[in-house]
Amino acid sequence: MKKLKHIAAITMARNDNFFLERWVKYYGDEIGIENIYIILDGTDQQIPKGATNANIIKLPHVEMSRAAGDKYRIGKISDLARDLFKKYDIVIGCDSDEFLIVDPNTKKTLAEYLSEIKNKTTVSGLGLDIGQNMNCEQQLNRTKPMLTQREYALLSTRYTKSVVLFKPARWGSGFHRVHGANFHIDNNLYLLHFGAVDMQMLITKAASRGPDWVNHLRRRGNGTINLITKKNAHGEKYIKIARVMQRIFRPIYAIGKPGMLRIKWVVKIPPRFRKFNI
Repeated sequence: MKKLKHIAAITMARNDNFFLERWVKYYGDEIGIENIYIILDGTDQQIPKGATNANIIKLPHVEMSRAAGDKYRIGKISDLARDLFKKYDIVIGCDSDEFLIVDPNTKKTLAEYLSEIKNKTTVSGLGLDIGQNMNCEQQLNRTKPMLTQREYALLSTRYTKSVVLFKPARWGSGFHRVHGANFHIDNNLYLLHFGAVDMQMLITKAASRGPDWVNHLRRRGNGTINLITKKNAHGEKYIKIARVMQRIFRPIYAIGKPGMLRIKWVVKIPPRFRKFNI
């Protein structure tokens, strides 16, 4: 058996325990809880369930605009990743509602699969933006795995992110690119994004920001949820086509990112992905 590379995973979060607990459980199972690094934005933040043996960093919370906050967070994460390369071979960085998986058809764990990748600075998983179909899916039961309750995803260039580093480098805001490096969309990696997994969760989050946000959400809905609810879902063939398209097409305004000619395809999530118990 080939020796596995030493892999770390980083995220930064604030007031996000629902996703953060699942993030800790998933990556802890895949690469070892001792290799998990969580930056908590605020000294008031509680350590998430299951993270006792993870590496926790608490920073004072500073109010910023969204753009400034994004740059601040990615700067902190990139700095930590650079330091971690002193003892790790690979560093994964992503938001707490994002889960990098390897296709079960490979019969390999995430650590096994990443350990075999050579001659890359970074790789991306194909982005699947998972959302609630309001026509046929109920409010999320928080005690059960999300993938057993949701069947649809939007094929999204926004979530085809460069989340895996194989050498020190700096991420752009939101992990959408790596400065000075091309992106490589791997054949068997997927990045599952769950930010729109439940409309009621979005409404509750909006309520903390004020009634105008709730009214806006109720009036216009959520983009991912709207598309998943309204559009017919395609099969796995479209996932393969989207991967090829995102490799070829790039927006003129962002040549270092994948594109899909603004095509919005909704697909059924392959049932085999449920094995991850996310």
